[in-house]
Amino acid sequence: MGKYFGTDGFRGEANVKLTVDHAFKVGRYVGWYYGRDHKAKIVIGKDTRRSSYMFEYALVAGLTASGADVYLLHVTTTPSVSYAVRTEDFDCGIMISASHNPFYDNGIKLLNGNGQKIEAEVEARIEAYLDGLIEDLPLATKEDIGRTVDFASGRNRYIGHLISIPSRDFKGIKVGLDCANGSSSAIAKSVFEALQAKTYVINNQPDGTNINTNCGSTHIEVLQKYVVDNGLDIGFAYDGDADRCIAVDHKGNVVDGDKIMYVCGKYLKEQGRLKDDTVVTTVMSNLGLYKSLEREDMKYEQTAVGDKYVAENMMENGYSLGGEQSGHIIFSRYAATGDGILTSLMVMEACVEKKATLCDLAREMKVYPQLLRNVRVADKKTARENPKVVAAVEEVAKKLGSDGRILVRESGTEPLIRVMVEAGTDELCLENVDHVVKVMESEGLLID
Repeated sequence: MGKYFGTDGFRGEANVKLTVDHAFKVGRYVGWYYGRDHKAKIVIGKDTRRSSYMFEYALVAGLTASGADVYLLHVTTTPSVSYAVRTEDFDCGIMISASHNPFYDNGIKLLNGNGQKIEAEVEARIEAYLDGLIEDLPLATKEDIGRTVDFASGRNRYIGHLISIPSRDFKGIKVGLDCANGSSSAIAKSVFEALQAKTYVINNQPDGTNINTNCGSTHIEVLQKYVVDNGLDIGFAYDGDADRCIAVDHKGNVVDGDKIMYVCGKYLKEQGRLKDDTVVTTVMSNLGLYKSLEREDMKYEQTAVGDKYVAENMMENGYSLGGEQSGHIIFSRYAATGDGILTSLMVMEACVEKKATLCDLAREMKVYPQLLRNVRVADKKTARENPKVVAAVEEVAKKLGSDGRILVRESGTEPLIRVMVEAGTDELCLENVDHVVKVMESEGLLID
């Protein structure tokens, strides 16, 4: 984690933590960095936030001033930027979005030439430039100054790519889509209609300030009600930049990222398309996922929290499927990043091919009760390594055995320790979280 860049780019409140000056300088450095030995080609997409336009223009100014040519996808999804980078020979991709955050936040996500989140060492160099630790960069002059190109056709090619993926069409299936008034508003409906689904769409009228507001994957209750009230067969909710997806079955049950990985992982294994019969998860995936995978003779790997780490593991080992409980799911055969619309298509394919409802497929995975408590501490490392805290955690782990687990980790961005317990009952979760937190309190580690 850097000073400006976290696990999902440079993010913060627009014109407070993240300013147009920052964006201009990021553009200046990126344009120079990728243009050291040739004329750089950079592709940019943005979500529907009001501030996305000013950041787009600031980035373009910085990039072209450093000599890069910039291709504008306009309002589009993060995975479409990743797809364009991988297939159109761009040096770098930039997505302007704060994902599931409120409209007044925004962010700058940088993607490398493989369409994956940019390397940490490049982020560190950009941060050094932002802080004035690198001398000013040369400005392009005369014919070396960069230009901008309208690249809406790149988004259309991405839509065509999505439509080509499912093995069958979805004729007659009633599908609900919650577009979160974000990036998927411009793409999702046309994809499902091209595949002949009866498509019902909500929250696809972005106005610059309503992205993620009581809608999308972070407010799944809206889609739950819509699916049930309208008698739909299935529903999918996306976040602001459409790199995550949460599903709803015809009964209104939520099918989160863990259940999606189980459903799709089992389907791909049956098809012989799951590399090494392995699914890549983060440490926050539910214990029920692991037990269900084991039951189906499937293996799993665990990474640190963040789809960035899932992607790195998948790339290193060539795995086919990985993701997070939050709905960031990566299908490496088709994408280099989490892709909400692609995820919904893969869920649909599993249901169609197996002639089953999502309710039938997802109910095979039992979800263990889970309790997560964030406690504010004076020093994260001291609290995490306190001998009595360590002993308490080990005591809980021993008591739960194979029927539960405890995870205690430091927040990457705040002065918090996160204590999470999964067990057979809510009461056991509460009892064991309380035990560890009380030890922290007795040791004087907590602050108000």
